[in-house]
Amino acid sequence: MPALYLSHGAPPLADDPVWPGQLAAWSAGLPRPKAILVVSAHWEEAPLALGATETVPLVYDFWGFPEHYYRVRYEAPGAPALAESVRKLLRGPGTPVQDMPDRGLDHGAYVPLVEMFPGADTPVLQISMPTLDPQRLLAIGRKLAPLRDEGVLIVGSGFFTHNLAALRHVGGGVPGWSVEFDDWGQRALAAADVDALLDFEHKSPAGRLAHPRTEHFAPLFVTLGAAGDEPAHSRSVIDGFWMGLAKRSVQFG
Repeated sequence: MPALYLSHGAPPLADDPVWPGQLAAWSAGLPRPKAILVVSAHWEEAPLALGATETVPLVYDFWGFPEHYYRVRYEAPGAPALAESVRKLLRGPGTPVQDMPDRGLDHGAYVPLVEMFPGADTPVLQISMPTLDPQRLLAIGRKLAPLRDEGVLIVGSGFFTHNLAALRHVGGGVPGWSVEFDDWGQRALAAADVDALLDFEHKSPAGRLAHPRTEHFAPLFVTLGAAGDEPAHSRSVIDGFWMGLAKRSVQFG
């Protein structure tokens, strides 16, 4: 299976005239996964936690939206066998793995999955990010990489640029910092410059404006680790901007 990093959007993504179709077309071109493993920007928990392995209610981790966004359902099967594989790959001396069986999928997971796998018939497991340190997340991704050979689709779900506070201070159009960071990131990915991506705060233009916190860029490092020797075989499947934020989404392998 390939490994993906996608910009997941907010609940109103479902109403966008273009983006849902882009996500659906992307998934239509993928091999059929046996299971999906998601790392979302919206779940930071240490030690690393495994979410529900049975179907439980979604986590509506957003506020102030119209009521119909809270009625969305995505009742995908749990993935207990995948959870056991993840435990074996990640658990070791000094690296505990915990279980949170009541923790459902948050919007970083289910919002894109509703568009990409609307049948909700593929088992899904979400795991937390135990850190925002790029090197440590890269290492986690490398440990998870063997799952790809077992038919598991590994998905890092974030947003290629993400600074909602700064967006409130600009008028229409796309802010310069979002354009500059997106262009730099596209070139770094095309060059397979993993070192530059890991040090994005210092190597990129407007890095801290594009990501005042790392959480929405951080899932990319899990995906890069899971890509193994394939960073040079990446391609941007989706690009452009949504409400001023870069929605670049990338496939490795």
